[in-house]
Amino acid sequence: MKPSRSKESQCVPVAASTKRELFFRSDGSSKQHSVENGISSMRKEDRDMREREKKDDSAAARSNKMMDGYVGFANLPNQVYRKSVKRGFEFTLMVVGESGLGKSTLINSLFMADLYNSDHPGPSLRIKKTVQVESTKVLLKESGVQLLLQVVDTPGFGDAVDNSNCWQMIIDYIEHRYEEFLNGESRVNRKIMPDGRVHCCVYFISPNGHGLKPLDVEFMKKLHDKVNIIPVIAKADTMTPEECTLFKKQILNEIAQHKIKIYDFPDIDDEEENKANKSLKERVPFAVVGSNTVIEVAGKKVRGRRYPWGIVEVENMEHCDFIPLRNMLVRTHMMDLKDVTNNVHYENFRCRKLAGITSDGKTNKIPNKNPMMQIAEEKKDRIEKMKKTEQQMEQVFELKVKEKMQQLKDSEADLSKRHEQMKKSLEQQEGELQEKRKQFEQERAIFEAQHGDLRSKTLEAGSKEYVRMLFCLPCVVPASGKLAAR
Repeated sequence: MKPSRSKESQCVPVAASTKRELFFRSDGSSKQHSVENGISSMRKEDRDMREREKKDDSAAARSNKMMDGYVGFANLPNQVYRKSVKRGFEFTLMVVGESGLGKSTLINSLFMADLYNSDHPGPSLRIKKTVQVESTKVLLKESGVQLLLQVVDTPGFGDAVDNSNCWQMIIDYIEHRYEEFLNGESRVNRKIMPDGRVHCCVYFISPNGHGLKPLDVEFMKKLHDKVNIIPVIAKADTMTPEECTLFKKQILNEIAQHKIKIYDFPDIDDEEENKANKSLKERVPFAVVGSNTVIEVAGKKVRGRRYPWGIVEVENMEHCDFIPLRNMLVRTHMMDLKDVTNNVHYENFRCRKLAGITSDGKTNKIPNKNPMMQIAEEKKDRIEKMKKTEQQMEQVFELKVKEKMQQLKDSEADLSKRHEQMKKSLEQQEGELQEKRKQFEQERAIFEAQHGDLRSKTLEAGSKEYVRMLFCLPCVVPASGKLAAR
């Protein structure tokens, strides 16, 4: 029975034992299915552990009942256990990385389920021109415990020529899930709602190169305060053990250099668990190899990859870190990942949302007051802001007026200076004209004094000649044609 899939697919129960039997494929052309020996040993260990716990609980219960004053609240963990098993568990896993790094194969290997197959191929086999965010849900069952697994993949990430802001759709998806959960909590009539928040982001790092790419750094810097990031080196079988160790050190150095916060393993009082956490922490970033094929090696069937030079076993810790990654995600730290998501990342988002803080994070004031007081304070802040703006505008206006008055004064001084210069020039020209006039008058007087007698004689001679001409010159009368003499 296969789970139906879509962007928000319906959940179909899948039994873990039958699913594992349908999951593994042989290396040849025949499609016979078998189950690895490690699974049976793991299940046997789990059964033994549960039996020991039951024996310890029964012994403790008998001893307590034998004691005086036994109440019975020691049975509370059993009540919580039964309630949790009945309700089931939810986990949302996001996988991000470039195409061809083995994301689909690793997810199938982690949960031993055909989340991606020929009918529903992985994100790398789907042609996407832009970054998309798609989710697939499947209901898994194992030993009576139900797990609603939601896998969020991002086909098209890092495959474009220009990858600027290719992480924005992923950020929007994570914050949208937080906002949906917040709106569900803020309703008057709250109901039990599914937890769609992203609890873990497995980021695949390409083994090619000498460290993190700029895209890897920018993506983790943008998301490290919104989700638990677990870096994974994909296709680790392409490197030698020495190269893998150096590559891990380089990645950790760059993560520390860029102040990127990845998932931090918690400190526990139990010495054995602390030791296990330390061993897991030493393997970060996990160098993994994924495979869905069962190969027979020395009469033992293992899951691995066959190469001309040998076989890489997926569940061999000497070959890769697949087992530590699976134990961390599923067996030991799944609840801690959910707790960190709820208590840290979601709470940060909730505080920013309720306090009205924008994404730039300029203010960190988180009020703890009723809405009316908050509205009154906001009104007061707006009034103060308006007064401050008004004062700034008045200062700017006064400054502009002063500048204009100074310009007018400078212009007036310039005009006055030019007027004085022109006045002086006119007075100078007037003085020169007066001097020339006086000189002309003097020259005229001298000329008249020198030539006065000659003029009088000339006038007298002219007058005598005129008189003579009047008395002696004959006249012609045109009307009669006769001459007359006087």
